[in-house]
Amino acid sequence: MVITLLISIGIISLLSVFLAILMVIADATIGNYGTVKISINDGSKVLEVDGGQPLLRALNQEGVFIPSACGGRGSCGLCKVKVVSGGGDYLPTELPFISDEERKQLIRLSCQVKVKTDVAIVIPEELFLVKEFTTVVESIKDLTHDIKQVTLSLKDPTEISTKAGQYIQFVVPEYEDSDESVYRAYSMASPPGDSKHVELEIRLVPNGICTTYVHKHLKEGDEVIINGPYGEFYLRDTERNIIFIAGGSGMAPIKSMLLDMEKKGSTRKTTYFFGARSKRDLFLLDEMKALEKTIPNFTFVPALSEPQAEDKWEGEVGLITDVVRRMVSEGSNSEAYLCGSPGMIDACIKVLHELEVPPENVFYDKF
Repeated sequence: MVITLLISIGIISLLSVFLAILMVIADATIGNYGTVKISINDGSKVLEVDGGQPLLRALNQEGVFIPSACGGRGSCGLCKVKVVSGGGDYLPTELPFISDEERKQLIRLSCQVKVKTDVAIVIPEELFLVKEFTTVVESIKDLTHDIKQVTLSLKDPTEISTKAGQYIQFVVPEYEDSDESVYRAYSMASPPGDSKHVELEIRLVPNGICTTYVHKHLKEGDEVIINGPYGEFYLRDTERNIIFIAGGSGMAPIKSMLLDMEKKGSTRKTTYFFGARSKRDLFLLDEMKALEKTIPNFTFVPALSEPQAEDKWEGEVGLITDVVRRMVSEGSNSEAYLCGSPGMIDACIKVLHELEVPPENVFYDKF
């Protein structure tokens, strides 16, 4: 009886896989959708593209870049556009990222919408300003055992206009671990004042397509394609106190903001809480300490959650959220900028709420 049941389950599973493969093949080969039109913002721009491909890819190929941290895998939820017509029904892969209000506004994940017929969409006008850049790797430096600093020199165009805290998308070519070109989002550590370079701090993620390429294959002198800039994660021009919280490669956008503050002579009260596991995960300590001397009212607070005996650590200890809770008494006149893992950001938002930092004054990019 058990054997018969297992055989039945196996047959059903094989049939399901076979049908799924047939559907993919049919959609790719039999379903010839020809050329379709994408009308953008009431026809202010009309593109003719090959039908059957994801909307995100079709737009990118025509030089219209939609932000996406995962490179179109449907796991980040950033590539949202308003699809007025031609998008078909919502897919189950979209729904976890689309709120009820967004559904009413016809918001879709562009990586999940296939352009099978003419499509009409609406996107923010500023996305037309996003450009693709050819760059050259000027330098690669080890910041920690698993974080590399990659400095790109812009080749064509030769300058980029950014706000401190924004990010770019890094295009990874085909290589032994990836049979297609992919792209991933990385915050810029370079300040807006340096328009000829883009500095990235890239942490090695096990089996990560882009991070593996950067850590194991990328060399100085290599050519790299990027596009950007993107993001609303930038320093607001107010007089409120600033709370920076970051961990790991989340240092990048905060460093950019601090360098921009230094150049502009900011005097706002600023505290930067940086969390790491042990001393080997800390980096740029000397640079942060130097900024304490050049930026009035700036304090850098590194903290270790699991200091080792050999670290001989005398600084703050504990989760970075606990350190923030201990050192910030009240936050109603503050704004906070967070960069780290989604879990860290969620935990920080909870603590900041306890400290009465207004929700509209808490900023982050969750990727």
